[in-house]
Amino acid sequence: MHSDHPVIRLKPKTNAQRLRHGFPWVYDNELVTDRRTKAIAPGSLAILQDHGQNTLGLFAVNPNSKIFARKISDDLDCAVDQPWFAQKIAKALALREALYSQPYYRLIHAEADQLPGLIIDRFSDLLVIQPNAAWVDQRLPALVAALSDILKPSSIVVNGAGRARVLEGLDDARYMALGEMPSDAIEVAMNGAVYFADVAEGQKTGIFYDQRPNHKFVQDLAQGKSVLDVFSHVGGFGLAAMANGAANVTCVDGSQPALTLASRGALATRAETPFEAIKGDAFDVMGALAGQGKTYELVICDPPAFAPQKAAREAGLRAYERVARLASALVAEGGYLTLCSCSNAADIERFRAASIRGIGRAGRQAQLIYTGGAGPDHPHHMALAESSYLKTLVFRMQ
Repeated sequence: MHSDHPVIRLKPKTNAQRLRHGFPWVYDNELVTDRRTKAIAPGSLAILQDHGQNTLGLFAVNPNSKIFARKISDDLDCAVDQPWFAQKIAKALALREALYSQPYYRLIHAEADQLPGLIIDRFSDLLVIQPNAAWVDQRLPALVAALSDILKPSSIVVNGAGRARVLEGLDDARYMALGEMPSDAIEVAMNGAVYFADVAEGQKTGIFYDQRPNHKFVQDLAQGKSVLDVFSHVGGFGLAAMANGAANVTCVDGSQPALTLASRGALATRAETPFEAIKGDAFDVMGALAGQGKTYELVICDPPAFAPQKAAREAGLRAYERVARLASALVAEGGYLTLCSCSNAADIERFRAASIRGIGRAGRQAQLIYTGGAGPDHPHHMALAESSYLKTLVFRMQ
């Protein structure tokens, strides 16, 4: 046993079996948390034992988080250093290079790539790191060195901001770990469309790679159709539809900077296609469009997470139902409605039920023709349901 690591121990009634079967988290209420345990510095490594003092692995600890410990390795003596990061990155890179011909994808997807709390998106020779766990924050120099050695990037942006870091008790941190911040948004080609990602000030890493296969499915329906993309961000579904010859595209979002990038993307994707950007609250805009008697042959709603945790689940499901009801009124007969959720706490069954209730309350009937999740560069951790967060449903409306 590594003598430098403190030991943390499960309470007597905590189910250790799921940890033996691969569940990667230990919550604060599952541990014996005496003064010694609570005094462990956030980001430290500790050896986890069950109540019978049987070893369960090496875990990264953060006493300031409800997720007190995250599984790092079965090897209690492993050095979490540059070579260790390099091995994990090389393994993750091999998967992405098998999937994509161009270097634009999620490179590291946290627990599913055995790097808990770490997100890295790749934009060719620029990388954006989201360190959402204290242990990553403490070891960023080793991580950056490993990335630099393997991928030879010109720039590495650290975007340590958002709800995940707040839950970990971590401060916001945005800075350049390597190179210079790009002076303009980065051009990203996906599914024949051109997107612009603001890696400096944009949401998360500036673009959402996870919807790529769902963009493709919806895109295949779009030729010659009028399209409304609500909660569009930088134009995800709308620009994909435009690339396959949509008759016209309207994007709705609350962020003017995102809509500005969507407009740039529209010009770069297919300048001759009529494009409109509407800034406003999505619920208000959908209500106003319905009041004007507007309908579209393809309507997409991809909102932010309304139910990011269990406490918000019921309110979140009501919000998804409301989205479905308002959006249904805007779909022409025989048209298509796409509804999405990125909420951890709203599983596919609950989300589908809320969507169907909303469609029904709009007085519409529909056929469910497609159910999609995140792309393969966002793999699922087999024991962690939270890693299967994205749900996309496509309905053909009667």
